Amino acid sequence: VQLQASGGGLVQAGVSLRLSCDASGLLFSPNFMGWYRQAPGKEREGVACVAPSNVGTAYADSVKGRFTVSRDNDKNSAYPQMNSLKAEDTAVYFCTAESAPCDQLLSLWVRPGSWGQGTLVTVSS
Repeated sequence: VQLQASGGGLVQAGVSLRLSCDASGLLFSPNFMGWYRQAPGKEREGVACVAPSNVGTAYADSVKGRFTVSRDNDKNSAYPQMNSLKAEDTAVYFCTAESAPCDQLLSLWVRPGSWGQGTLVTVSS
């Protein structure tokens, strides 16, 4: 399984950014796609998750109303649209693909078996 997150960069507070996660080596469509982030000196946290076939999404309270996650099963990809970025959103973002439902993934009740390569998002205030 290979998971590649991309689209990060240095942006100013208040702007939007769209990340991408490209997956290979797995049957993509049945999996829940989770997005996590890890800020310097902090533990990794779940921020967003999209269920198979876009039938449901879940978000951490810290990003609810600002982040929207979607997926394209034809492209084996998932995308968090991040709006109104804040300095506290600065982190390395990772994506995962698991069979566990979103609530278990976001809470890290189920820890993903593979994280893949993350992408750094830096928000300047």
